[in-house]
Amino acid sequence: MYPPVWFCRPGMFAAQIRTFEKYLRIERNASDCTCRSYLRDLADFCDFLRVTRIGSFEHITDIDGLAVRAYLADCARRNRKSTQARKLSCLKTFFSFLVREGLAAANPAETLKAPKRDSTLPRHLTVDEMFALLDSVPADTLLQARDRAVLELLYSTGIRLSELVGLNRCDIDQRSGTVLIRGKGRKERVVPMGRKAAAVVADYCARSQDLAGRHQPVNRAPVFLNNRGGRLSGRSVARLLDGWIERCGITHKISPHAIRHSFATHLLNAGADMRGIQELLGHASLATTQKYTHLHVDALMQVYDRAHPRSKIVPEGL
Repeated sequence: MYPPVWFCRPGMFAAQIRTFEKYLRIERNASDCTCRSYLRDLADFCDFLRVTRIGSFEHITDIDGLAVRAYLADCARRNRKSTQARKLSCLKTFFSFLVREGLAAANPAETLKAPKRDSTLPRHLTVDEMFALLDSVPADTLLQARDRAVLELLYSTGIRLSELVGLNRCDIDQRSGTVLIRGKGRKERVVPMGRKAAAVVADYCARSQDLAGRHQPVNRAPVFLNNRGGRLSGRSVARLLDGWIERCGITHKISPHAIRHSFATHLLNAGADMRGIQELLGHASLATTQKYTHLHVDALMQVYDRAHPRSKIVPEGL
């Protein structure tokens, strides 16, 4: 195991990486999360080249396909397939940009294929578990009212954690019961929120008005605030979810993203249209949404095999 990202030697392809960062932020309009992930991955790649010393890479053009393959082989030993795919995507994007800018002659990662991802979802809650979680949160204090609003809005809209903590008060339209979401790639979409979620969010916003008043203008204040009046972080949401999961007696730990999967799974099981679910989730491709269909069919087959009286009968001669 080689040193962590922060140990990367300063100056190794630093100029090219800085130029690439500008490209991500300005031309690609990538989110802060995407930029951080790509820059972390590039630092990780530089660390690998430096520590393993599999070649002399004084210039970016010295990197060849063998070096990239060796790095991906190392990643395969320590990362999940989804992380391996992201790291390869980062390298492909980085070298493609360098070729376009005339800073490299070829893309050494161009012909490499990402590992096939497993068709699995993070653990999600059943409808009964979801209701038990939401009903377990009181609203006696301001922080409890905030936590209840956070969980209700996550489940009611299926939004990503980054989208939730990025919400401002002006994004909530109480009259129409909708929320303006700024998703990946700065793409905007409007999603409805249920009456219950709208009511608890309105209650929390009214009770936290004085705290939000520290921001100017007030309507640009974050919807969800920490106890100091700043924007609630994604890590804090994960912590508060852990606490309420434990209190309501659910034995398995779930992440905030699993509530998004619960939202989509419950809609699909209730007969919602796949295109509609795609719009609500903000997926650019229907193929991303269709993974729920595959898992749904698998679940149906398991129910059939367990319950149908003739499912276990093997015809004679077969």
